[in-house]
Amino acid sequence: MSIAIVTGSAGLIGASAASFLAKQGMDVVGIDNDMRKYFFGNEASTRWNKELLERSLKNYDHVESDIRNQNAVEALFQRHGNRIALVLHAAAQPSHDWAAHEPHTDFAINATGTLNLLEATRRYSPEAVFIFTSTNKIYGDTPNRLPLVELETRWELPSTHRFAGGIDETMSIDQSLHSLFGVSKLSADLLVQEYGRYFGLRTACFRGGCLTGPAHSGAELHGFLAYLVKCAVTELPYTVVGYKGKQVRDNLHASDLVAAFWQFFLNPRSGAVYNIGGGRFANCSVIEATLAAERTVGLPIRRSYKDEPRRGDHIWWISDTSKFRHHYPNWKPQYGITEIIEEIAEAFMSRYERSKVSSKG
Repeated sequence: MSIAIVTGSAGLIGASAASFLAKQGMDVVGIDNDMRKYFFGNEASTRWNKELLERSLKNYDHVESDIRNQNAVEALFQRHGNRIALVLHAAAQPSHDWAAHEPHTDFAINATGTLNLLEATRRYSPEAVFIFTSTNKIYGDTPNRLPLVELETRWELPSTHRFAGGIDETMSIDQSLHSLFGVSKLSADLLVQEYGRYFGLRTACFRGGCLTGPAHSGAELHGFLAYLVKCAVTELPYTVVGYKGKQVRDNLHASDLVAAFWQFFLNPRSGAVYNIGGGRFANCSVIEATLAAERTVGLPIRRSYKDEPRRGDHIWWISDTSKFRHHYPNWKPQYGITEIIEEIAEAFMSRYERSKVSSKG
């Protein structure tokens, strides 16, 4: 049976991928050491997701390891060798705010960790497909130069603009403020492309916007929709940061992203790059998401506002996924904003109630 290596396997994307790939009949080796707890605190720990995977999947093997450890990565790949058919790399330090606190940690995880995985793939599993969960932050703040128009609840592009349907892969990555997170992820993105173009590995970078879903351990610095719903359910205060709360994000459910990964795996290319997200099908501003979360949960969110935006944050991002859809016409996202928020709320309320019962016991 072929093996899929999934990094960040207890995180949002990794857990969704591990479950999906196991159901396709692959043996899944998950690599995760709960660094999200280190980044964002106990409430962001992914330990619960790891335990769920181990309980629910018979063909899942969890490896408590760190992708920064080159020797450990190489030993794992050497052990499995050509049985590895897929490397799905979803491990990351995911916050551009957090990266400024520990630049060495951020770069070592996002860039050097990716290099370790690519080189191990080249040496021991060169026929494997390598899929990297990149980010739209590799474009820096270039999207903020777009001629945006302020509407009642959002910023928006004129319908005549070339990016009105979404931003495609032709946007420049140069001459912009990226944040240190954006730089480390861009370094990894370029490495993944180069191992495809230079060495001929079958690699792809999926440059996601807001990736979300019920398995997300949302935190204030990462996991926009999941954290917003968490605030609604637990009555925690939520701070809207900058741009009048009218900044726009497209949101892609983890299941829809994994479905895109699977399409690429079935018919891979070398050095491929795709902008991926909810596009015009699933996007919202912070204001719109807040109102939707309040309707879903049935409780008001205690909001405050901080006028100064996060440095380098996007005012407007909607992905143009037409390149990927042209290459893989069988892919179509299934989850709109309403469905995403409802599913996150249902899952979080269930976990929240269980945690309250457990704490009383």
